Amino acid sequence: MPLSALLAALRDAPPRTGSVIVTVYGDAIAPRGGEIALSSLLELMAALGVAEGVVRTAVSRLARDGWLEGHRAGRRSFYRLSRRAKQETATAGPRIYGPLDGPWSGQLRLAFAEAGVARTLLERAGYALLAPGVLVAPDSASVPPPGLPSLLGAGEPGAMQALAARAWPVAQVGAGYARFVQLFADLASPAPILPPLDSMAARVLLIHEYRRVVLRDPHLPFALLPSDWPGAAARCMCAVLYAALAQASETWLDGTSNGSGPLPQGPDPAECFGSTRL
Repeated sequence: MPLSALLAALRDAPPRTGSVIVTVYGDAIAPRGGEIALSSLLELMAALGVAEGVVRTAVSRLARDGWLEGHRAGRRSFYRLSRRAKQETATAGPRIYGPLDGPWSGQLRLAFAEAGVARTLLERAGYALLAPGVLVAPDSASVPPPGLPSLLGAGEPGAMQALAARAWPVAQVGAGYARFVQLFADLASPAPILPPLDSMAARVLLIHEYRRVVLRDPHLPFALLPSDWPGAAARCMCAVLYAALAQASETWLDGTSNGSGPLPQGPDPAECFGSTRL
């Protein structure tokens, strides 16, 4: 599937420009110092079919909202990630590039907390609201704060899966992964051979669409998910395509610059799905 066909497939629900720019910085620019010339960003976004005025407006909004910081060097403008944005992209990195599954004791932990600070802390740690005042998480999640009552329990696999589907948005996230697989299936077979700019544009679309799903994924143990869960297939497809696009997309990045000269080298993106990347 050429890039134009992929863009056409996204036409009914095009991603927001500002959100795509955040993906560009988080995936490609942060590992190379966090700054890029506005002219290079405009070139990349043009390959994605986004008009210059729309990009400039989105960049200005991101700068106003504290995501980007701009400066000029001669007649050229450059934008870099703010300190807050660097922290947020670093936090998101392991969730995007890391594994979806992990070790699990086979037990669920129930914690009891009414609305308030304790419940907020639990939800940030991966707990989901099961019933009023009752939150649930795999036992691998964080232990509740001291003094907060909790219980451990286990059950028949089907019952545990049903409980997980009730507490977490399993069906919605699964549908998102299935859509991702369908969207990129043609691009994945055979492996794409694209020129540098098109490779970078395809890489941005790939990681952006995957990011949209994986950051909503509660990352439950696979044993708590349906047997036909499409998350594993989506991650595998993303990793294979990302590696296939890596060399040519990095060639395009090598030709771009920050305020001091060419972008510094970053880690090998072809290996990023085997690490936490950022």
